[in-house]
Amino acid sequence: MSQAESIDAGLVRRLVRAQFPRWADLPVEPVAFGGWDNRSFRLGERMVVRLPSAEIYAPQVEKEQHWLPLLAPMLPVAIPVPLAMGRPGEGYAWPWSVYAWLEGDTADRGHVRDAGGFAVSLAGFMEALQRIEPTGGPPPGPHNFHRGGQLAVYDGEARGAIALLGNRIDAEAAIGAWDAALAAAWQGPPVWLHGDLSPGNLLVRGGTLKAVIDFGCCAVGDPACDLALAWTFFDADMRAAFRAALAPDRDSWRRGRGWALWKALIVSAGMTGNNLPGFDPRSVLEQALADHLRDR
Repeated sequence: MSQAESIDAGLVRRLVRAQFPRWADLPVEPVAFGGWDNRSFRLGERMVVRLPSAEIYAPQVEKEQHWLPLLAPMLPVAIPVPLAMGRPGEGYAWPWSVYAWLEGDTADRGHVRDAGGFAVSLAGFMEALQRIEPTGGPPPGPHNFHRGGQLAVYDGEARGAIALLGNRIDAEAAIGAWDAALAAAWQGPPVWLHGDLSPGNLLVRGGTLKAVIDFGCCAVGDPACDLALAWTFFDADMRAAFRAALAPDRDSWRRGRGWALWKALIVSAGMTGNNLPGFDPRSVLEQALADHLRDR
């Protein structure tokens, strides 16, 4: 049995009992959408336990524990509040976290009451995050899959996916869009970025954005990767509202489209699994390529 397969409610109960006996009597239940990089479990009514599902995600634990309390006061919506950090134990090999539970539904289209307003709210969150002093923040790297770094790190994967897909896509347009993204070099100073803005990490209450969770891929670098949501989740109207509110420069928009294109290509080509609920790689490809052709 792999380490990820061994993560269940029983393991969480044993870890909590051994390391945080004050919470030993609280019920432990799996979260319906428990995540991909981490497995999440409700601990009582007011807490959630998150355990990395593989070694590559383990460094994100200490990063979140350190940085989230410093970022939170400067952001317009709630983010996770670390309450405790657990140690390896009970046959589990990595550190893990206990957070305060944040109420809300994941941001699928049915939960978003005002699509344009939601897009504008998310743009406001990104602007606030990028304004936070970046000194000392973690640079991009393997810990966050190079989000905020050079898109070229995935050049081989993207071109390999285009070759595998063959005539199932407009390969000429895909290569053109990818080349345009690579050519649109980041010229600005490094800023804070979330690194994994997806519907599962956006919580909605009353139809509006109330919290952003899972900062495991956060870093200080090029924020264009956070623009990928404009194609991976938004429709054309939401994308237009988002772009108008955030006003990224043309090169940043192209790099953001490149991040979305890379993800859609490798999922479509079967090079990786689809770890984003509601993510339709064919639709993302169509929207990204159409957007590229309009933008030439």
